[in-house]
Amino acid sequence: MTTCSSSPRPTFGDELLDSLVAAMPRSTLTHVRHEPARSSIPAQWPDWVHPDLIAFLANEGITHPWCHQIATAEHAWNGQDVIVATSTASGKSLGYQLPVLSALASDAHSSATALYISPTKALAQDQRASLARMCAETHALKNIMVATYDGDTPTETRRIIREQARIIVTNPDMLHASILGNPSAWTRLLKTLKYVIVDECHVYRGVFGAHTSLVMRRLLRLATHPPVVIFASATSVDPAAHAQRLSGRRDIVAVTKDGSPSGERTIALWEPGFLPDATGEHGAPVRRAANTEAAEIMGRIIAAGARTLTFVRSRRGAEVVAMGAAEQLGAMGRPDDSRRVAAYRAGYTPEDRRKLERQLDEGELLGMASTNALELGIDVGGLDTVLSCGFPGTIASFRQQAGRAGRRGQGSLVLFIGADDPMDTYLVHHPEALLEKPVENTVFDPSNPYVLADHLVCAAAEKPLSDAEVSSWGGEKVVQDLLSQGSLKRRPRGIFANLQTAAHVHARITVRGGAAEHVVIVDKNDGRVLGTVDASRAVSDVHTGAVYMHQSETYVVDELNLDEAVAWVHADMPEYTTRVRRDTDIQLRRTRSTRKLMDGVWLADVDVEVSHKVHSFVKRLPSGEILETVPLEAPPVRLFTRAVAYTIEPDVLLDLGLVEPTWPGALHAAEHAAIGLLPLFATCDRWDIGGVSTVHHADTGLPTIFVYDGYTGGAGFSERGFHTFGAWMKATADAVESCECESGCPSCIQSPKCGNGNEPLFKAGAVSILRMLADACSTT
Repeated sequence: MTTCSSSPRPTFGDELLDSLVAAMPRSTLTHVRHEPARSSIPAQWPDWVHPDLIAFLANEGITHPWCHQIATAEHAWNGQDVIVATSTASGKSLGYQLPVLSALASDAHSSATALYISPTKALAQDQRASLARMCAETHALKNIMVATYDGDTPTETRRIIREQARIIVTNPDMLHASILGNPSAWTRLLKTLKYVIVDECHVYRGVFGAHTSLVMRRLLRLATHPPVVIFASATSVDPAAHAQRLSGRRDIVAVTKDGSPSGERTIALWEPGFLPDATGEHGAPVRRAANTEAAEIMGRIIAAGARTLTFVRSRRGAEVVAMGAAEQLGAMGRPDDSRRVAAYRAGYTPEDRRKLERQLDEGELLGMASTNALELGIDVGGLDTVLSCGFPGTIASFRQQAGRAGRRGQGSLVLFIGADDPMDTYLVHHPEALLEKPVENTVFDPSNPYVLADHLVCAAAEKPLSDAEVSSWGGEKVVQDLLSQGSLKRRPRGIFANLQTAAHVHARITVRGGAAEHVVIVDKNDGRVLGTVDASRAVSDVHTGAVYMHQSETYVVDELNLDEAVAWVHADMPEYTTRVRRDTDIQLRRTRSTRKLMDGVWLADVDVEVSHKVHSFVKRLPSGEILETVPLEAPPVRLFTRAVAYTIEPDVLLDLGLVEPTWPGALHAAEHAAIGLLPLFATCDRWDIGGVSTVHHADTGLPTIFVYDGYTGGAGFSERGFHTFGAWMKATADAVESCECESGCPSCIQSPKCGNGNEPLFKAGAVSILRMLADACSTT
């Protein structure tokens, strides 16, 4: 174990860690860091803040605002677009609440409005409740209506909100689907819009970021008077540039000096141990599952008196960890506490989500296991510990999760639990990569033609496009193609949309990048609709024979009917889980850029066509043992996207000491490991990207490895890999080389999503290739 910034006395976190180490000897505490408490930097109230608002805040105990809150508020009040990028729990909300509420208070008898945009429903509800309470308890604001307008809003109240609400809380999905989709019904809002708040804007990355960026552009061009846009973000590399790319606006000022105080915090990294007498695929050792480890840790920490929030990677994981923690508490003789643990995830009713949020904030719940739905902005008071179960995809997300603990200034513990995954293995043994590296530069491409084309059609239907607007969006070539197709028409007053085409295009856009078409999941015994899944994922998730989980209940799929877009299921409790296997073919379509790394080794940024064909699925026991492989017949799915690729001439592989029979395994293992480590350099998750390796590719004629974006047109991830290739390969080589296994395991070269059953794989060969690539980049 390594330590850093050691505290002269045992901290709250040290005491919890000591008890965990003693109780769980097979696991390893790999690193501990202590962060000291930080004092605040106060500021004075500006003269323009409404006195009734100051009185309300004073009654809440806020007598001296912090410097970043006032800097943000001053810029916005003076008509300047601004982004505040400070740490989690630093009170960024007050930075936009002051100008918005002061403007509405002093303008109470006119019609000024504000639009608040959140990436998640949970955060939106939290902010709506806060704003509504501020208005209700501030005399000058008591008649201001604050309302949420999202997919959960009852139909009968939507007209009242359109006609009367002065502050509307929504999300990018609803902004596209309803507000921009029917601008004539929102004339009042568009004519009176004074402020637009874009909260937690660092979340907008990849395809979601590209879609949201274009939705923002469409909103701002429809506003009668240009509103002031206020962005709030976690700490980022270049927040002003991100806000500019997200909104299309220029001259956005960034506030980054954090004036908030923070309590003492202990951050620790933890690696679950191997299971005794257990072997996985091809005899690989089996590490204890991160969710199982997190459940035990959560139960033990709650038993020690610490309120705990555990972040997990999946909806199913949230259910599993919550149940496991409750069982741990029961086994420790604390049945009352076991009933005060819950899961939180998408799929619950709005009423259930609000109830859980309130119970956690007020202390009725001692622990909660959640997906990233609770990662953002929600003010949960009194949390002592945050467990982060598996790397959440970005350093920024990890810091957001860590910031949930100790929000009220108390000492806190943040514990990162590594999953059996190359990225997590690397991080628990290279703490500087998680704790010292700057947060990622948010990657998304609003000029992606596959995304831009549909938004241009929608924009032209909402209001004729000018050539200047098309140019500012980088859409000249895309518009020409749409004009030739008849989707757009040029007229003297601008570029108009074919309205029939536009209606179809608007309906098919899904802002978060999934398929617009869905397959409905139905219980065949009672006809109950359990949920839906994107049509593009149906063959993978709800194929015939698949195991499907819904609200802690398990089902088996009897039939997937793609023609009728329905999956018929029945309740069951099989002892296994299922996962598909597939063949992937990749073809080069365009080479954007190339780079010679050394004689015989080339790197390229390319456009590709990827074809996936599911051929079977495996039934896997909890121990990791594969019970059965079942054939499947399914149509191929094609994807046109972007990739980073490299070719290696055979002589180079021979010079590395790799004989030809080892090439498939070495290349395959190098591909898997690289996919696992790319999220360290690009703001993506390993499930956002894919890869192909081959000893002889038809288009290159050489041994070739591709890593591609899993979204049509690309999402910027592989492009980031191209530009950071040397550092990416070095980190990947370090991760594989340092893994303690002999011939490969899920911690280094085995992939949970491999279509070939992790076969063949050659760990030593992969290390040779990766180290060669890293060294070649260091000399070019």
